[in-house]
Amino acid sequence: MPQSSFYAKVRRGLPAVIAQWLALGQGDTDRLALILAETARVAKLGEPEATPSGATLEAWCDAERHDEIPLWAGRTAVFLLVQMPARPQPADDDEACAWAYCWLRNRQVDDYDDAVAGLPEHLREPLDAALKAAWVDQQGLRLV
Repeated sequence: MPQSSFYAKVRRGLPAVIAQWLALGQGDTDRLALILAETARVAKLGEPEATPSGATLEAWCDAERHDEIPLWAGRTAVFLLVQMPARPQPADDDEACAWAYCWLRNRQVDDYDDAVAGLPEHLREPLDAALKAAWVDQQGLRLV
């Protein structure tokens, strides 16, 4: 039976986040990998040990390889996707959970209303349930 915890959904949704970045980003896969890694470093969303290749990014789109995706890559892809004029949205619940998790990890917010208020308007409805679940998950982790 597949895991149904929130974090398991996040992990299962990360390949779709990376796939959206590859589909909507402009350039070949090696260039998009470089942009992802450099953005992570500059925006302080993570410290990639090395810049992945385009082939690695393509491999991360495989749902079976979801555990291989470093969180910096998902966080950075969401950071970039949210800013795109194409206004991309998650396609399913797992991907929405990944977007919401990354959204919260990328921001310093003190309460749930601030997290929602910071979302672009086009993402508020698609991320409604996932953002609530991400908030509960994040608050639970703060108690540890």
